[in-house]
Amino acid sequence: MRAMILAAGRGERLRPLTDTTPKPLLQIHGRPLIAHHLEKLAAAGFREVVINLAHLGDIIQDSLGDGSAWGLNIHYSPEPPGALDTGGGIQQAMHMLGDAPFAVINGDVYSDYPLARLRAIKCDFAHLVLVPNPAHNPAGDFALLGGYINSKEAPSHTFSGISVYHPRFFKETAAGRFSIVPLLRAAACEQKVTGEIFKGDWHDIGTLERLEALRGG
Repeated sequence: MRAMILAAGRGERLRPLTDTTPKPLLQIHGRPLIAHHLEKLAAAGFREVVINLAHLGDIIQDSLGDGSAWGLNIHYSPEPPGALDTGGGIQQAMHMLGDAPFAVINGDVYSDYPLARLRAIKCDFAHLVLVPNPAHNPAGDFALLGGYINSKEAPSHTFSGISVYHPRFFKETAAGRFSIVPLLRAAACEQKVTGEIFKGDWHDIGTLERLEALRGG
């Protein structure tokens, strides 16, 4: 199974830090955030990783190189200024992700979710890892019923930014900038999206306050 890390975001809410440092390279416990992802992917048995780039992408590529430091092969997917959002970024990289299900991790989350579990998921369309709603997202994103994301129930869980997709999920999409969320909601209406709840350590570091909280500040 291949994996993709979404690392093209501007990190607007993390300014001024992200004016000069790309969000994935912000330090967490002495190492860049994205290095934690790479270490955990390698330990879970992944070998091929795709990383999309936009804001300060050359700094990310120069820092990570070809991935050999982690025993990985890193492939880069550069995006135009402004990036392509979650759906467009994955769609552009499909030729690097192969014909089998692949894992996707948002570059701005930090978690101890066991990534090896993703390799065992039977994914025919899409699979989302959900977490209990944090204080910054009390309304949640998705409901889960009988192992399926349910679009008719009130949202009760937050999307962790960790997921698995089958290439057929993107078969009808066109190149360009778009969010993956509307696609997920439409697929959920047809009971095509499975899910699970993870109750371990998980953090979204999308703001300065949450970054400092994770750093222990």
